[in-house]
Formats: sequence, C-alpha cells, structure tokens
Amino acid sequence: YRGLAGRSTNEVLQLYAAHGQQMKLQRSSVITQLHGAIKKRLKQDLKSLRSFAVEISKDFQRQSKTCLYQILAAVQGIQLQNEAMQMFQIKAFDLEQSLQEVTERYEKEKQKRKALHNNLIELRGNIRVHCRIRPLLPFDNAAGHSVSQDRQRNFSEKAAYAADDETVLVKCSRPGHASVNKTFQFERVYNDLESQDAVFADVAPLLTSLLDGYNVCIMAYGQTGSGKTYTMLGPQFEENLAFSIEEESELGIIPRATQEVFRLISEKPPGSYWVEVSVVEVYNNEIFDLLAKDSYGKVFGMKRDVVTTREGKSDVPLLTHVTVENASEFLHLVNKGLQLRVTHPTLVHAHSSRSHLVVTLTITTVVFGDNFGTLWEDEQTSQRQNKEASCTFPHRMRDNISTSSSRASSPVQLEAAEKMKQVKTRLQLVDLAGSECVGMSGVTGAALRETSFINRSLSALADVLGAIAEQRAHVPYRNSKLTHLLQDSVGGDAKLLVMLCISPGQKYLTESMQSLGFGTRARQVQRGQGKKKNFPVPSKGK
Repeated sequence: YRGLAGRSTNEVLQLYAAHGQQMKLQRSSVITQLHGAIKKRLKQDLKSLRSFAVEISKDFQRQSKTCLYQILAAVQGIQLQNEAMQMFQIKAFDLEQSLQEVTERYEKEKQKRKALHNNLIELRGNIRVHCRIRPLLPFDNAAGHSVSQDRQRNFSEKAAYAADDETVLVKCSRPGHASVNKTFQFERVYNDLESQDAVFADVAPLLTSLLDGYNVCIMAYGQTGSGKTYTMLGPQFEENLAFSIEEESELGIIPRATQEVFRLISEKPPGSYWVEVSVVEVYNNEIFDLLAKDSYGKVFGMKRDVVTTREGKSDVPLLTHVTVENASEFLHLVNKGLQLRVTHPTLVHAHSSRSHLVVTLTITTVVFGDNFGTLWEDEQTSQRQNKEASCTFPHRMRDNISTSSSRASSPVQLEAAEKMKQVKTRLQLVDLAGSECVGMSGVTGAALRETSFINRSLSALADVLGAIAEQRAHVPYRNSKLTHLLQDSVGGDAKLLVMLCISPGQKYLTESMQSLGFGTRARQVQRGQGKKKNFPVPSKGK
C-alpha cells in the first residue's frame, strides 16, 4: 500500500486489475495442477480396484468350484448313506424276523423241555419247587434295631433277583462279609412284579391231576414275613378275615384252588363227586382241629393226635370233616379256622403266624360197577349209571353211602350198594409257619417258645427230605407232628409242589439263602412215580 501512495486513481485501479489477473492466473495454474494430480490418483486407484476385482472374481470362482465339489461330494455321501441305511434297515428287518422266529422256536422248545421235565419229574417222583420273590416293603428297614444309617440303607437294598423265570440270582457285597454271587435253579421263579394270577396259572394243572386220581399237596415255605400267607390265602385284614369277592385278583392259592376244583367237578356227571374239608394247625408240636365244635356248637381248636394206620398212612382220628357244596362254603369254613389260628407280632412281621396251617380237601368219587380196572368209564355210561343211582338214592347220595349196606331194605338197594365204590383223593394246602432268627424277630417269653417249636419242626421237615433223598432205610417222620401229619404228601405218592417264598432285602440274606438251599435239596428228592388211584370200570356184560 506504500507504493500506491501518491498515485492516481486510475493507476491504482490498473494495479488492482493487474494484481487480480495475476492471482487468477496463479489460482488457475494451481487448480490445473490439482486436477491433474487427482486425475492421476484416480487412474491409479481405478487400476488398483480393477486388479482387486479381478483377484476377487478369480478367488470367488476358485471357492465356488471348491464349494461345488464339496456339495457334490456331500450329496454323493448322503446318497451312499441312504443306500447303506436302506440296506441296514433291510438287514435289521431280516434280523428281527429271524429273531422272532428263533424266539418262537425257543419258546416252543422251552415248552417241550418243560413238558419233558415234568414227565421226568413224574417218573422220578421229584418234588416241584417254585420260588416267589416278594417286593421290598416298608417294614424291610431296620426299625427296632440300633444300627447306623449306612447299614440301614444297605438293609433296604436288594440281594435276591429273578434272573429269568427259572433262575434266582443272589448277589450281595456287604462291608465285613464275604461277597455272595450264587444262582439257584427251580421249575419256576416269580419276580416281585408277578401277580397272584401268574402264580396260580402254574398251580392249576395239578388240580386236574387231583380229579384224575392223584393226591396233591401244595406247600408254602420260607422265612417269616416272606409272603407265604399272602401267596396261599391272599391279603389279610386285621378286623375282617373274610375274602372279598371284589378283590379276586388278590386271592391266593387256597381260595383259587377251591374254585378251580369245584369248576372241574361241575363239568363231571352230577352226583359223582363230593368234597369234604378239614382245617388243622400244628402249634407247639401239637395238632389242633380248627373246625371242631363244643357241646354248644361253637367252633374251637380241639387237640388231636396223628397216628399211622396199618397201611402205613398217617391219619388223625376224630378229625372234623365238613361236607361243602361250593367254594363259598369252603371259604366260610376256612375263615372260621383262620380266626383261631395263633398269630403274634414280631419286629419282622406284625401278624406273624405261629403255627403251621393245613387245609385238606378230600374228594370222594362214586363209581358203580362189578368189574374193576384202571380206566374211567365213558361219559355216557357214567351219566346213565349216576341217574340210576339218583333214582335208587333220591336225596343226598353221599349221606347214605356210609350206611347203605345196613339201611338197605330191599334187594334192589342192596345190589346198588354192593356195586357202589368210592375212591378218595386229597388236596392238601399247607401254609407253613416261617423260620425266624430270634435276634432279628426280637421275640421273648411264649413267642420265643413258639419260635423254638417252629424252627425244630422245619428242621425235622428238612431231615425227612434229606433221608428220602439219600434213600435211607429209616425216615424220621415221627420226629415232629408236622412231618408225621404230612407223611403221605412228603414221602408218599402225592404230587408235591413247594412254593418257596423269599424276601429280597439284604436284611434277610441269611434266611433267604437257607430257604433257597431247602428248595434245592427238595428238588433232588426222588420218591418214585406217583400212584394213581384205580377207578372201577362198570362191566358191560350185564
């Protein structure tokens, strides 16, 4: 601005114009240079972008090809897997069919083997032994014993299992005790889930043998609290001992067997059979008649004795036999007897039976004829002759048979009485008192004395079986009233089924092993083939 001092306005304007033009030229030059630089940089960036895009495109193509190959390989693999799966399914189906066929063949062969085994048992006279394992129950804990919680928990653990329907597995490992791992074989083994129906289904065939002329005995054996009475009778109630018709699924062997016997009798000609029942208990090595009545008609347990007849059979003189028409009458009598049976609470069982119960059904078969053989008469002849008998003896034929010869008042009655023959077969249903350990049951006083008699009688039973198994010349039946009473069933010609009942808990391991050992020894007894009662065949010549 100093240079402009003293200059005219025009000069100043010219100078400003020249300066502005100069500045404009400088700016234009800078812009041109900047534009060139930007253009050059953009070309470089575009070239780089093109190279990068080409690389990306090539890389994408390479990865696409790789993925495509992988997809194709995966599809091929899936196809192969599908084919393999289809082949596997075909093979699995074939294997299932083969397994089903093998299972069916196995079941058939198993049934054949059982049939052959039963035939072998028939020929040898062996004792059938079934084993039932009851479920764990609330009283299986160590109540009443001062033990540690760990030991109490061990007490509640299972030690006995049903490995299959013929094998019992006892497996137990306790601190301070030797481990146990044993198996026991029996004709049938029931696990803790099998019902009363399943148990009786294997018992029922024996009842057919009863009407075919064979004596039959079914005996429950086991330690106290193992479920013998439940198996034989069904659930028991503290105040009411009556059997509930509504709970037929819970009924035991005794009521079911009676129903089956009367069902089988109903299929035979009317009037050709009648049934008598007796109920006794063996308490402290004494026999008591639980159906005997006093002078006032009240039922009470009267002491009886057992004797051996001239034929070598056991008999109880003066024993009360009551004729029954149906299963309901039978159950009514058994309930009366059960009300007199001795029970006593122990630490093991609140309603422990202190006596052996023996319920006997005597079936008398009436046949007519004057020529005797070993075969049944045909059904039509039987029906015709029973009708003739009904005409000759019009009412309650069985009441007249015992006195028919003395009461006959005409030659026709005399001739009919002479031709009338009776054949008796017996079904004995035995609920043995349970063996028990005094330290476990905690009994004292009179109950301790009862325990002593129970254990001694069961030991006597084991001695009898041992003597029979070893074929000794002398069998000690008379060492106990129990074995003397059951002499015909244990050592005679009866078909005998022993139902072992055991508790699964470790608490009762010793008692369970003892029961299983008893059953194993019982299976080894060979008594000779069971004898069938001979039934007369009517002569066709007259």
